[in-house]
Amino acid sequence: MSSADTAPIDGTEPLYSHETKKFIEADPNPICLHWKVFPVGKKDSKSVVSSGKAYTTADIDYTVKVEAKGLKPLTTYNYQFTVCNSNNSSPLGRTKTAPRPDDDVSEINLAVFSCSAYFPGYFNVYGNAARKDNHDWVVHLGDYIYEYGTYTLYKERGSIPKHPTYSLYDYRARHGQHRTDPDLQLLAQSSAWITTWDDHELADNAYRDGYVDFFDQPNTFKGEGPKVATDARKANAVRAYFEWMPIRQTDMDDGLRVWRSFQLGKLMDLVMLDTRLYDRSKGTDYVNDKYIEKISDDPSRTLMGGRQENWFYRSLSESKDRNATWRVIGNQIVFSHIKGDAAGGGDTWDGYIANRNRTLNHLYKNKIDNNIFLSGDSHMNWVSDLAWLGTKKYNPKTGEGAIGAEFAGTAVSSWGTSGLKTIEPDAGKLSRKAIAENKELFWQEGYYRGYFHLFVAPKKVSAQFFGSPSIATHNAWEIPLANFTVFAGDNHIHRPKDGVQAESGALKSGEIKHTNLTLNTETGVWKVQGFDKMYLNPEPSFLGSS
Repeated sequence: MSSADTAPIDGTEPLYSHETKKFIEADPNPICLHWKVFPVGKKDSKSVVSSGKAYTTADIDYTVKVEAKGLKPLTTYNYQFTVCNSNNSSPLGRTKTAPRPDDDVSEINLAVFSCSAYFPGYFNVYGNAARKDNHDWVVHLGDYIYEYGTYTLYKERGSIPKHPTYSLYDYRARHGQHRTDPDLQLLAQSSAWITTWDDHELADNAYRDGYVDFFDQPNTFKGEGPKVATDARKANAVRAYFEWMPIRQTDMDDGLRVWRSFQLGKLMDLVMLDTRLYDRSKGTDYVNDKYIEKISDDPSRTLMGGRQENWFYRSLSESKDRNATWRVIGNQIVFSHIKGDAAGGGDTWDGYIANRNRTLNHLYKNKIDNNIFLSGDSHMNWVSDLAWLGTKKYNPKTGEGAIGAEFAGTAVSSWGTSGLKTIEPDAGKLSRKAIAENKELFWQEGYYRGYFHLFVAPKKVSAQFFGSPSIATHNAWEIPLANFTVFAGDNHIHRPKDGVQAESGALKSGEIKHTNLTLNTETGVWKVQGFDKMYLNPEPSFLGSS
């Protein structure tokens, strides 16, 4: 850790309390904590199934993680921390264990999120999912925090620190600020999370050797530059992430590794990728788009590096060999080919065509079907068949030739594409254009902030998309957007047969009907209502997109 990592900012002391607004001097002594895990609703000492003592210090930002032993598979538990020799206890947390690889599991439900910038507005969708409480685990596909500084632009939900994050202190403070949001607190308290990072946990369009804003050039260290080298900034971001996020270090010999897999009974394997920080070749930086397009099919370009890529293909094959019904791949960026740059253009798999071709070749060559890609990053909703266009024949009406499906979700709160200020005509026009131009695309929607539920069962996978009608205020309103199903062995997107329309966007076939029918997830009341605006704060011109 360099001296810059611990230097006080704006006259404050080096370390802060987790209220994030009050800064305090670090106590050199470790803090002792007792922890215990027990069945839900049974807090008495006789019911405790795992317990122990842990210590935390300023060196790890007063965070603490423990591994509880002796828990039953696929079981929900409460847990609690208490400061030693005191009555100062944490709120009750809740978690759920995974099934064993050979367990017969009837259904697994995932709540899938991405892209949660603090400054555009409130994390209402986190609270909606927590109150509905019909998921087993939360999957977050990255951009959990954003590195931008909002300086003095906003009266509400401005960034802490005010400037962009560079030092370890900065990244810790930004993670701490996010945890002040009550809806994030509620979902973190009530659910087990499976996470990966995208670019903004470090910086916009981050890759193996750098990111958009700064490079290791002389102006980085002069004048108003951050005076932090790329490698140092990356180390700061990664360290704060591992301190604050519910993730264990996957490989003790590889501190940058977050790619890993979960064998969730015989039903499914969840494979979590890192297509950003680990070993990604340089991508778009807003001035080199044409160049990236020219080299996008270069076989040497990679999203994940050779080590991770080989592991990925091996994981897919091993999943098939063990007869898991489904393979669910959690990755940061849109996998399907999308014409234009609405989904991110060269920043997505479209900028790394050879890498996508290698992935598809492995799936087709080894006859690995029932693949579901989960994606975020674009701040829009995209639902597509997984097809190898131009190489394998594909019929969008029957799905013949597809080998799976992709569900790409919109942002929790991050701003959408500039110019989409209304559902119609702005967002609707973009959606209809995308549907018309992309053969494998079945639904596109870009107005609402939201998330989706993925229900995985032996015979089918269903995705239900939900939106927040406004994040300009802290509210519990939620609007159902669209539902889709993929049947086992079919590898094709299906819409409900009962005539249920989609709320917004555009469909390959089906009706869009703007009902404004919203559910209050606190009271259970349904109400038809409109909202004046989506965001609390407007997007400043100096920020990047996804």
